[in-house]
Amino acid sequence: MEISYKDFKVGKCEGQKVVDGETMPLVLQPPEPNKSDTESLISALKQNKHWFEQMLIKNSAVLLRGFDVKNAEDFNDIIEAFGWDDIRYVGPAPRTHVYKRIWTANEGPLSETIFYHHEMVHIKESPKKVVFFCEIPPPEGGQTPFVPSFRVTERMLEEFPEAVEEVEAKGLKYTFTALSKDDTSSMRGRGWEGVFGTSDKAEAERRAKALGMDLEWLPNGGVKTILGPPSLTKVFDGRKGRRMWFNTVVGMHGKESSSAMLADGTEIPENFVKRCGQIIEEESIQFKWEKGDVLFLDNMALLHGRRPSLPPRKVLVAICK
Repeated sequence: MEISYKDFKVGKCEGQKVVDGETMPLVLQPPEPNKSDTESLISALKQNKHWFEQMLIKNSAVLLRGFDVKNAEDFNDIIEAFGWDDIRYVGPAPRTHVYKRIWTANEGPLSETIFYHHEMVHIKESPKKVVFFCEIPPPEGGQTPFVPSFRVTERMLEEFPEAVEEVEAKGLKYTFTALSKDDTSSMRGRGWEGVFGTSDKAEAERRAKALGMDLEWLPNGGVKTILGPPSLTKVFDGRKGRRMWFNTVVGMHGKESSSAMLADGTEIPENFVKRCGQIIEEESIQFKWEKGDVLFLDNMALLHGRRPSLPPRKVLVAICK
């Protein structure tokens, strides 16, 4: 039986899962073939803004599919239909500004995997929403998998109850090393000048401090950022009291340019990190991108990443408060 919500038809996609009674992602399609144009979509979003935001929090991921979204301009119109505040990206991913609020997603090599993460999890103020638009779907791979964060916490508490609470009690410390200029040959190649929006070291230090970071300047002109002590998990309003795995331990632990440890400098056990990475992968949800797809993620509830892919692949992104 066909189900309709407001001005949308509810659809299905491969890889869709029901997690704790919630469909992820919720797929919304045009209510009828002649309502697939961008103007009709934007009108429907404006009229049902509050309902749509409720669906995003309830289902954590909403996929608009089958609409005639062609380019960055259309995508930007969709973002602006909600009136959500913009937030400046701070992080290591090389990105290029495309149009108004729209940027490229991580421009690192398509052959590489992007580790699962909550967007800007290490910053004092993380975006509440991350929205992707697929302009050119890859011929193979390139999915943007996501993971219900509370499930990771639940399973880690089942397998490592004492270790989880110890890390929670002590807090975390992250370090990350960046060059001064961008290096697009690396998925973490954004230089500190791009991260902080300045080439002035004193100004970079001021901006870093406002974000909760300390900086150590390196002889090669690069910088080591030190962040901490953030918690391991967080509970956010409106999300059923779920304890989210709101950290980037797996993504930063033991890497060439980054580290994750306890706030007192103690190492996090290797088996803890390795098993966490396995659990995250086991809980992942993914679908194959189609041209014109727009995917909304609740950044408070989901980690996301990127699978390796063959070129071409063009996915754009907007992040919102």
